[in-house]
Amino acid sequence: MAASLLMLTDYFQPASPALDYAAALAGPLGARLVLLHVQPNSVTDPERLTGELAGLSTEAVSRAFAGLARGLSVPAVAEVGYGRVADAVAAAVRRHQPTMLVLDRAAPDELPDELTTTTALDILRAAPYPMLVVPPAYRQAGAPRRVLLAADGGPFSLGIHAGAMRQLLSALPAALTVLHVAGPDTPAAAMAGALESVRRAGLSVDLPPPIRTRSVRGAQPAAAILRVARPTAYDLLVLIARPRSFLGELFHHSVTAEVLQRSTVPVLVLMATPQA
Repeated sequence: MAASLLMLTDYFQPASPALDYAAALAGPLGARLVLLHVQPNSVTDPERLTGELAGLSTEAVSRAFAGLARGLSVPAVAEVGYGRVADAVAAAVRRHQPTMLVLDRAAPDELPDELTTTTALDILRAAPYPMLVVPPAYRQAGAPRRVLLAADGGPFSLGIHAGAMRQLLSALPAALTVLHVAGPDTPAAAMAGALESVRRAGLSVDLPPPIRTRSVRGAQPAAAILRVARPTAYDLLVLIARPRSFLGELFHHSVTAEVLQRSTVPVLVLMATPQA
């Protein structure tokens, strides 16, 4: 099956930083974009995630998609989903087995941050795939070249997604910096664990040396990550998210959720499982 990136989009609002960024990633991967349209605005509005696409004919969607696809530098196909967004995404994932999901983060004046986060949670529960969330004001030409990977230093595995993520990092190609964020009382010896955990997970196998490292201490991990992940220094932030903090009931209070809400650079969330 050909590689693909699955993106939720509104064909009738073609201006999208997330679409441009997804196309820039798809190019080096030799992947196509699968543009999934569920319902206008439903991607970021959990109260409107049900019902069919009333009033949109196949011809209207085809015309809108044709206009959108003309501006893309990579192959793209259009799909229309029905019902709840999370269910439509899960069905599309089963069909296409994409490398990742791509989601626009709503602008603050359009929707509260918590609703965007809740939607991401719903989607990841139904389809636990790598998810890229792109800020509404982000602008960049071309694929990312400076990647910051934040890890907690504990061992982890990406399971079936490890190969695809390794291929993504090596295909860009990008300079990788591994960031370990530690608490105020974390021993200095533990700070080296982040790079070793990334190596053991296989993410650095095909990357040329050197892999840079950074360590920061702080009582608030999300704030520490956001201080480092600035657009002037990096153009992609990768988070290794633990299920215990990412898929719990207090998802919107987790470090991952706070970074998703406030980051000024695109964030790729990778679901991890602990390793003994």
